[in-house]
Amino acid sequence: MKRTKWFNRIFLPIEDTGVMPSIIERLDGTPVRLKYKLQKSNSDLASHEEGKWSIKKQVGHLIDLEPLWYKRMQQIMNGESDLEKADLTNRKTHETDYDSQNAENLIERFAEERQKLIDLLKKIDDLDVDKAAIHPRLGTPMKLIDLAFFVAEHDDHHLAQMTLEIDGG
Repeated sequence: MKRTKWFNRIFLPIEDTGVMPSIIERLDGTPVRLKYKLQKSNSDLASHEEGKWSIKKQVGHLIDLEPLWYKRMQQIMNGESDLEKADLTNRKTHETDYDSQNAENLIERFAEERQKLIDLLKKIDDLDVDKAAIHPRLGTPMKLIDLAFFVAEHDDHHLAQMTLEIDGG
């Protein structure tokens, strides 16, 4: 099955803010899904095809982005007009040797970082719901719900890639 490349994805604004609890639940479940995926894998979590990241490096990438997601959520809540730019080269992920690290420790680190985001999202009040800031790459305004969905989709993009690696695809 053909997969859309991450940078080709289109994200439309979410009008129904009542789905936020479901998106938070999805974000909160990512560490558990990661743990399950890695436990059921018989493959070498550090191996990778040329030009692709290993499963461990993908987990590391998710860890690397948590501070960005958190900062962007805060920027929206603080009424800033523009969101922090991401390092689209993923320099930190490329430079960090995640492949030599223990997979369980990586998942634990991700879970700790993700909990900070979950705690922040659970504090959203009615005054924050309609605030928005411009996403630097997409050039569109994002509300908290839009960004939360974006992060959940990013998680799933990498989880799906890990599944392909585990299944040998």
